[in-house]
Amino acid sequence: MTTNDVWNQYSDDVKWFIASKVKDSTVTNDVLQDTFIKVHTKLHTLKDVTKLKSWVFAIARNSIMDYFKTSKMTFEIANFESEATILEDVHTEQDCLRGILKSLPKKYRDPLFLSDIKGLKQAEVATQLHQNLPTTKSQIQRARKLIAQGFMDCCGFVMNEKGELVGEIQDKKDCKICNA
Repeated sequence: MTTNDVWNQYSDDVKWFIASKVKDSTVTNDVLQDTFIKVHTKLHTLKDVTKLKSWVFAIARNSIMDYFKTSKMTFEIANFESEATILEDVHTEQDCLRGILKSLPKKYRDPLFLSDIKGLKQAEVATQLHQNLPTTKSQIQRARKLIAQGFMDCCGFVMNEKGELVGEIQDKKDCKICNA
């Protein structure tokens, strides 16, 4: 199963779900993109394909909640409770990733954000940051390596023989990044 397969199968339903919560088409598209970036980066960790749909929708719910948290807007929690149980104290990969991204030096964080989150081509990122393309490419690759290293340092993830990051998120009390 590829990200494209997941997109083709669920993107319309996920978009409708997100739109029903945020009520803004631009924000809906942003949250949808954020959701599928997370799906793309973590699809290899899904162990039971029969739970794919609920997994994708859980990611969408978390992305919606992240949007409301970062935009400091309020939302009706009852809408979420009727569709899924929200576990306040659950420690997720997103918690660790947020901490790892915050700890990245700005010179790596900015190009990575523009490329991997905003979806700009690396040449556009280089132009926007007023630097040459090889420097930008190098910074993005270095940022990705630092993120992988952050997961290895924080939660004991390891690289498998395919070069994929594998492991389990530890309890929050054992997490070196989230407790920093």
